[in-house]
Amino acid sequence: MTRATTIARRELSSYFYSPMAYVVMTLFLVICGVLFYRDFEPGQPAAMRTLFDAMVWVLVVAVPLLCMGLLAQEWATGTIESLMTAPLHESEVVMGKFLGSFGFLTILLLPTVFYVLMLRIYARPDFGPILSGYLGILLVGALFIAVGLFCSSLTRSQIVAAVAAAAILCLVTMVPWWVGSVATLPTFWRNVIDQTVFKRYTDFSKGIIDLGNVVFFLAATAVFLFVTVKVLESRRWK
Repeated sequence: MTRATTIARRELSSYFYSPMAYVVMTLFLVICGVLFYRDFEPGQPAAMRTLFDAMVWVLVVAVPLLCMGLLAQEWATGTIESLMTAPLHESEVVMGKFLGSFGFLTILLLPTVFYVLMLRIYARPDFGPILSGYLGILLVGALFIAVGLFCSSLTRSQIVAAVAAAAILCLVTMVPWWVGSVATLPTFWRNVIDQTVFKRYTDFSKGIIDLGNVVFFLAATAVFLFVTVKVLESRRWK
């Protein structure tokens, strides 16, 4: 785990030398600022629910851009060879990359705490839904990072990795939400859509922390990390 932590620190510091990371950070904060304005209007509940719900859609694009080079760049530049020949297990590489990206996502969210302070000054916010909303967005972000890391392990092209990750994330978030909002579905399919990523996440933005939803996100994240480890193991011997 110590070696995974070392890789995580290296990965986290590399974001601060990446122009793409600054572009994503700027766009993310600008969009969040615009969305928060809707929660800050008079008469709106002081719970930031509009912002939290929309954050998922923003992360569908932002996370693939942040994760596209995690392993794809290593394959493209050949640095993966020195990394894989070091006394490291594939799981340590994957966990290091994952933790570094998750750390940057946490830093990305920190400026939004300013919105909570604004609500505290000008209103009486309900901190329960706000805290659960942050927990939910971190769980969603962890799953999205695991998907992005998996896609990055499959190719040498960062663009292909980003597009593939965005496509998968759209498929598990936007598509079920869109189908559920425009179509009248049988009970079975309605229940299926209720088990998808966005539907499970909205409970957090409402202030509901369901253990089943927490387990769902943790388990899905673990599955993608496990599959990524297996991809690295298979490519080591090619």
